[in-house]
This record gives sequence, structure tokens and C-alpha cells, in this order.
Amino acid sequence: MILYRILNLQISVGFFLFLLCSPITASSLYPFSQPKQEAQFKYLLKELRCLVCQNQDLADSNADLARDLRDEVYGLVKDGQSDHEIIDYLTKRYGDFILFKPPVKSVTALLWFGPALFLILGLLVFWRSIRQGHHDPNGGGS
Repeated sequence: MILYRILNLQISVGFFLFLLCSPITASSLYPFSQPKQEAQFKYLLKELRCLVCQNQDLADSNADLARDLRDEVYGLVKDGQSDHEIIDYLTKRYGDFILFKPPVKSVTALLWFGPALFLILGLLVFWRSIRQGHHDPNGGGS
């Protein structure tokens, strides 16, 4: 009886692990007749941000809104729209936040150029502190 329970448990755990190791791929959920459309769909899902998860793209997010957006992108790709048309449509609807790489605008200038400016500022402060460290603070020799 105990051996039967252990065997049953092992089979159940093995089946559960099998199910975990065979995830449903996006290509099986969103079938395309042309490989070019499937590649476009996968590219767009990696370029677009989940509006709920914020740090995940649409391909990796499990949020309901991400699922809805994937369905919307799927329909637009199936309709034959280009990447540019789809991205324009979604940014008009949801704003630049939906893009992982927002365009360079006056609003996003700090986002794009801020890291370089802070690096230059840090190097200037470092250089100045090193330069002042070489001078004798007492102003004289022995």
C-alpha cells in the first residue's frame, strides 16, 4: 500500500514537471500563414512594454492587459500593417511609455543624455578633487 502511494506520487510529480517543461509557445497561440508575419509579431512583442508590469515586454508578461495588447498586435500584423504603422497606432493610443526605446524628444532628453552628463560631471568632480589634492594646503615649503 505504501509502495503504491509512493509510486503514485512519483508519477504525479513527474507529470506535473512535464507540464511545466513544455510551455505553450506564442507561435502556437498566434498562428501565422507567413513566417515574415510571425517574425514581425515576435519583434513587436519584444519592442513593446507591458503597461502594467512596466519592466517586462509584451512577450514575457502574463498580465491581462498584456494579453489584450498581444491580441491587438496580432490582429494588426494579420491585417498586413507595417511595424511603423503598428507602433504609431499604439503610441497614439497609449503614449511613448509603451515603447522600450522612447524617441528622443525634449521630454525624454534627460533620459537619453542624462547618464552621459552625470558621467562627465562625476569625472570633472573627480579630476578637480585629485588636482586640489596635489597642492600644499599650507602654501609653502618646509
